[in-house]
Amino acid sequence: MNWLQLFQRYLPDFIKGAGVTIELTVVGLVIGFFLGLVLALARSYGPGWLKAIAVGYIELFRGTPLLVQLFIIYYGLPSLGLTLSQMLSAYLALGLNSAAYQAEYFRGSLQAIGSSQMTAGRAIGLSRWKTIWYVILPQALRLMIPAWSNEPISLLKTTAVVFLIAVQDLMAKAKRAAAETYDPIGSYLAVAVVYLVMVFILNWGLKYLERKTVIPGFEMESKKA
Repeated sequence: MNWLQLFQRYLPDFIKGAGVTIELTVVGLVIGFFLGLVLALARSYGPGWLKAIAVGYIELFRGTPLLVQLFIIYYGLPSLGLTLSQMLSAYLALGLNSAAYQAEYFRGSLQAIGSSQMTAGRAIGLSRWKTIWYVILPQALRLMIPAWSNEPISLLKTTAVVFLIAVQDLMAKAKRAAAETYDPIGSYLAVAVVYLVMVFILNWGLKYLERKTVIPGFEMESKKA
């Protein structure tokens, strides 16, 4: 069969695989978002021992391959008496890995907020953590969006490694098509097209979010502070 016939024949499978890929991306991103926020706050405002833990976590997960982390979770944890399913292992590996990167996006935006904001919050009677929560963090989240928008796209593509533990994502569907048709180039090229479409749609959505949340002049003011 030619490439177009291959694409049409396996398109339903590719769509199912794309659904799993999107699910993995969303769950990994959500886990990474909340854990990354905690890590960034700990590193920026926590006591010395907490900062050390946050730095150690970030360096560990950024400094080792995701595939190694995935294999440790899926193949290594059973030796400690904790056996996780393929999907749960994939969620956990992607979320823990993404948290390390998202923490740095959070930290950069927190540091972009001038120290005068903390002074002003304390001056009106807010505690240190209330000032962070009600004054600094809302501004930092908006500042973070342009840089952070790289993470969902990166994570979407990174999910491709989970087919190695038999998760039936888009990459697994490509492997099946290649095995059945003996046409690996055509099969993986077809999947590349699907990935490209998903990335394009996601990028458009993130650009829309960025336009809707931007405050004219806010970024420049924050940098001057």
